[in-house]
Amino acid sequence: MAAITTATKTNYRVISNHGFAEILQNEINGEKSLHSITSFNAGDIICNFSGEKILSQPTYLTVQIAETKHIILNPVFLQYINHSCTPNVFFDTHSFELIALKTIQPGDELTFFYPSTEWSMAQPFACTCGTANCLQTISGAAHINTEILVKYKLTHFIQRMLNQ
Repeated sequence: MAAITTATKTNYRVISNHGFAEILQNEINGEKSLHSITSFNAGDIICNFSGEKILSQPTYLTVQIAETKHIILNPVFLQYINHSCTPNVFFDTHSFELIALKTIQPGDELTFFYPSTEWSMAQPFACTCGTANCLQTISGAAHINTEILVKYKLTHFIQRMLNQ
């Protein structure tokens, strides 16, 4: 989970193309990420998504939509949207739309704030996004101070959990 980057063809290999974005693999560390191949403005709907399957427990690949509902994303290539503490996209699990939070240029990595959808993550990790507001450890919204969380766009589910 690196800082938001604009990929250069010299250090990334294209794995697959999906119309508006492509999966790239970093040839240095092997990590895969989803990068835009078109421009988007803040508020643009990038694509619709759905749940290919609903699970009762989280995995490192699911997105939480309710307390005991975690979806495997469809289209599946959206699983390559990595975390950043300064995200540029948001998974709206009410409308099932992937929305641009800021201007995105061709080559930009698509990233989202994992705690915006996850209450308590299956696999917490040390964040290495490198942004100025990096939270260091990402384990879900339940483990982050509310004063920090309110600075982010959060799903209806996470907002409801915070209000309980």
